[in-house]
Parts: sequence; C-alpha cells; structure tokens
Amino acid sequence: MNTDISPIVIVVGTNRPNSMSRKIAEYYQDILTQHHAPSIILDLINLPHDFTVSALYENSGKNKDFNSLKSLLEETDKFVFIVPEYNGSYPGVLKAFIDGLPYPNSFSNKKAALVGLSSNMQGAAIALSHLNDVFSYLGMNTLALRVKLGQIRSHYSDKIISNALYKELLEIQAGQIIHF
Repeated sequence: MNTDISPIVIVVGTNRPNSMSRKIAEYYQDILTQHHAPSIILDLINLPHDFTVSALYENSGKNKDFNSLKSLLEETDKFVFIVPEYNGSYPGVLKAFIDGLPYPNSFSNKKAALVGLSSNMQGAAIALSHLNDVFSYLGMNTLALRVKLGQIRSHYSDKIISNALYKELLEIQAGQIIHF
C-alpha cells in the first residue's frame, strides 16, 4: 500500500444512530480494503449537535469538532457517499454539512462515488440525482455508476449482502473510484 495516497473518505450521509447507511459504509470499506485502498469513514453522527448554529455562517471556523471533520475532507481527493433516502431526497443533515464547508473549494475538482439506499424499490435514485446536482454545482466529478440499493433491509444481514447484483455493482463501483 502506498502511504502517499490520501484515503478515500466514505461519508455516512445521515446522523441516525445505528443506521443502515453506517453498515453499508463498513461493507464498502471492506471492499476497498480488499483492493488495498486506504479509507476512512466519516459518520455524520459525529457532527456536533449544534453545528448549524455553532459552526456555520458568522461562526465559521469557530467549532473545533466541526473543523476536524472539515479538515478530513480537505485532505482527500476521493469520496464515497452512502446516502439514505429521506422523504424523496437525501438527509437534511448532509445538506447542512455540505453548506457549512468552504465554498467553492471543498469539492472542486474532487471525485465521488454515490451509493443510495432505501426501503422502497428505487434505491434512493431521486436522492442521488439531487445530490449529484449539488456536487455538479460545486465542481465535484461523480462516477456515472450510481449504485441504488432498493429494499436494502431485505438484502443485508450480519455484514452480508445477499443480492448478487448489489454485491457486483458495489465491487465494480469500488474499482472505479480507486482508479478514477
């Protein structure tokens, strides 16, 4: 493993405790590890509870806990966003986190893979579309392959994804983000 390569940051796109997104992030991290690609999980559950008032706007730069998460993003070029569907889009906490980052340079010319999950059949397709629009505006380059894990609770148990197509798509996408 080349230690000069910055780790891929896997962002858990919700702050929900014990989320399925966290479980899928850990699964994805295992895939990256098998490919000898360093990675770090950034779980939004670790955001300061008051970050929307203590770390944004006139308080930008004043919250050390938020700043440490922000600096992790500044030190990497590649991301994997594990995004649950909330009310037809992505979680508001993810949008607030993105809005709290320095504009326009936080994601400009960086690379991302998007994974959506939902309890319905669509696998957060609309949520990923909304997020991709935001990233496009911010200058982020996203992979064309967006993995959509519909009805995820029926296909995941005890760190195993039982759906062969889901496993294959995650493997393909992981290879793509490594070489992107």
